[in-house]
Amino acid sequence: MVQERMEELIKIINQASYEYYVLDNPTITDQEYDDYYMELLALEKKYPDLKREDSPTNRVGGNALDKFEKVTHEAPMLSFDDIFNEDEINAFDERIRKVITNPVYTIEPKMDGLSGSLIYRNGVLVRAATRGDGITGENITLNVKTIKTVPLRLTKDINIEVRGEIYMSKESFEKANLERETLGQNLFANPRNAAAGSVRQLDSKITAKRNLDFMAYFIPNPEDYGIKTQSESLAFLKELGFLTNYKLNTIANNVNEIIEKIGELHHKRKSLPFAIDGAVIKVDNLKDEEKLGYTTRVPRWGIAYKFPAEEVLTTLKEIKFTVGRTGKITPNAIFSPVHVDGSLVSKATLHNEDYCKEKDIRIGDVIVVRKAGDVIPEVVEVKFERRKADSIPFKMIDNCPMCGTKLVKEDANYFCPNKNCPARHTENLIHYASRDAMNIEGFGDNIVEDFYNMGYIKNVVDFYHLDKYKDELMSLEGFGEKSIIKLLASIEASKQNSLERLLFALGIRHVGAKTAKILARNYKNMDSLMNATYEELSEINDIGDIIAKSIVEYFNDEKNIELINKLKENNVNMEYINNNYRESENFAGKTFVLTGTLMNTTREEATLIIENLGGKVSGSVSKKTTAVIVGENPGSKYTKALSLNIPIWQEEEFLDKVSEANNE
Repeated sequence: MVQERMEELIKIINQASYEYYVLDNPTITDQEYDDYYMELLALEKKYPDLKREDSPTNRVGGNALDKFEKVTHEAPMLSFDDIFNEDEINAFDERIRKVITNPVYTIEPKMDGLSGSLIYRNGVLVRAATRGDGITGENITLNVKTIKTVPLRLTKDINIEVRGEIYMSKESFEKANLERETLGQNLFANPRNAAAGSVRQLDSKITAKRNLDFMAYFIPNPEDYGIKTQSESLAFLKELGFLTNYKLNTIANNVNEIIEKIGELHHKRKSLPFAIDGAVIKVDNLKDEEKLGYTTRVPRWGIAYKFPAEEVLTTLKEIKFTVGRTGKITPNAIFSPVHVDGSLVSKATLHNEDYCKEKDIRIGDVIVVRKAGDVIPEVVEVKFERRKADSIPFKMIDNCPMCGTKLVKEDANYFCPNKNCPARHTENLIHYASRDAMNIEGFGDNIVEDFYNMGYIKNVVDFYHLDKYKDELMSLEGFGEKSIIKLLASIEASKQNSLERLLFALGIRHVGAKTAKILARNYKNMDSLMNATYEELSEINDIGDIIAKSIVEYFNDEKNIELINKLKENNVNMEYINNNYRESENFAGKTFVLTGTLMNTTREEATLIIENLGGKVSGSVSKKTTAVIVGENPGSKYTKALSLNIPIWQEEEFLDKVSEANNE
């Protein structure tokens, strides 16, 4: 009797979830759903032996994993080549027509998320995996089970593999970032990165809180189910209980229709509840797909058209000047908030005086804003025809906006020379605690500024005295015992960082993260570096005269020596402790560029691996680039590498070369 009731409850809850999340047509109230769910939860708790593996209560997440196990895909998960204009659409169609007479195409939205593979046995989800390198992915089953648009049991008791996109909706993305901002955490750059990071959490309970979705779009072996076209595949997936983009998928018979359908999709882009970055063009007939086949890298029967960077109009309300940690003054555009590529933005850097004057940017102008590289907002141009007659030309300020000190100009930039400027202090503190510096987790910009204004932190040494104020901090609004204990533990852990992190954190002018690593490797400890001469420093590769001069000047300042001594007194490590560094033939002295989402490691980890083997990582592709390391959904860097005939390393090849280096 109990088991029958549990089966009945699971059926009711699954049907309600399907109607709510997939059909967007709820048939029961939230209260009714909650009552059924709580009844099932109570029965499973009382009779754990009767709990089904595919119970909807498993969506809350389970025990955390130590690591993701590797899995091999039953059939390779290949990605499509990217194209960017009508000429390339024409070229694709011409290639198809050499093999297929009168092809019919499907036009589908290109989801901006993470490809995933789901395997069902007898209709029950048994495994979910990331794309990885296309051959081998990571087992993310526990995390995927938390996604409400992934059926734990299909409507048919069949064996099938289903592929699709794991993504974060625009609404969930904004909610997640609002929560992270409140907690003082770094914001997600975009929904794609948010989804990729969320689905690769070792603790599935964290994934469950991120409210991800899954859109099904592909069956690797459709012929097993009597399916003859891609359109039929999508209809079959919907029948099985999956969310699909059937309302947005369209048919085209020629190039003109393809271009027209892509234009319609681009027009709908802003109003969609999820981010898309283009359209996927596929041959609809599956027998035609067989004839066209695959290259070793991509399917010949499909292509991905990437939308151009989205640009929006808004009004420049203010130009606000900010003071950086080195005293550099930066003009920033403050404009009416606008949605750009799924994010709400209201400000962008204007770089310096020359940039503002070259573009003739004025307060009150209607400006064009877009995201550079889909992440950083930038002001592209001014709509001069809409400028008001009484607009005032841009004029650089003469004095620091924070302390009033007369600014000095160096090259194209202005600086506040006052080392005691309050803005420089807070920026220094923010920089010191940041992820790439001392990595003191929990210290977002707002928290650092609050602690500075309340007098708890006036210089970087004060981070290591915060434990004296533990009880006071716990009484502050928004803080509790757990968060303060975690904060203090992170501060304590930062004392063990390797020397290069500290060097970068100190904010020595012209010493970025890469330069700090070079210095740490060469001098091994702080005392040796402090005694280094200009001549010694300038002889090191990638240091140069300007950086050498800046380092010597920094260590000739008694206040800086006093700061370092105080950090020593607080047991902050002054030694280079990276024992993994050793030069390898495959990497030493060579330059690499990373693009796309790496599935078996993060970009930060890949960068560290390359640097530990003697290589360098650059943000842009040039003729000097040794190789471009490509993950899933690569961007324009991949295209540029192809045009320059730069070697392309898929992630698997990169990891193989790393393995070779480790065995040298």
